[in-house]
Amino acid sequence: MAAAKGKPSEACLRRAMSTAYYALFHCLARDSADLLIGGRHSARSEPAWKQAYRALEHGYAKQQCRNKGVLSRFPKKIEDFANTFVTLQEKRHSADYDPVTKLNKSAVYADIDLAEQAITQYKTEKTSDRRAFCAWVLLRVRA
Repeated sequence: MAAAKGKPSEACLRRAMSTAYYALFHCLARDSADLLIGGRHSARSEPAWKQAYRALEHGYAKQQCRNKGVLSRFPKKIEDFANTFVTLQEKRHSADYDPVTKLNKSAVYADIDLAEQAITQYKTEKTSDRRAFCAWVLLRVRA
């Protein structure tokens, strides 16, 4: 991403940080719905697709993305996506809820690039691996 000239406001930096995380979140929510219910041109149930999309929970997905024992069995690009998801969720939380957090333009731009790269790389992985990852972050594990 090319950096704009000038100093953005603190509010703009906070919004940009939040947006970087939400790009990952919505990528994962859409992939979950598409891979578990069916993509746009499939004979899918729209209510079921929407339910799958909305089922992704921030906290549970973060917890699952932190499970190194399971994540190490996924391809590296999915593991990297999961690590970026955790990192950017924590930064988003800080940007949105911590009034003393100070953000700087270059760090926020780097995080935007990180999110874009994580999404691009994630999408190159095999459908079966992405589907398994979506199930991992979406569905509760029962013993």
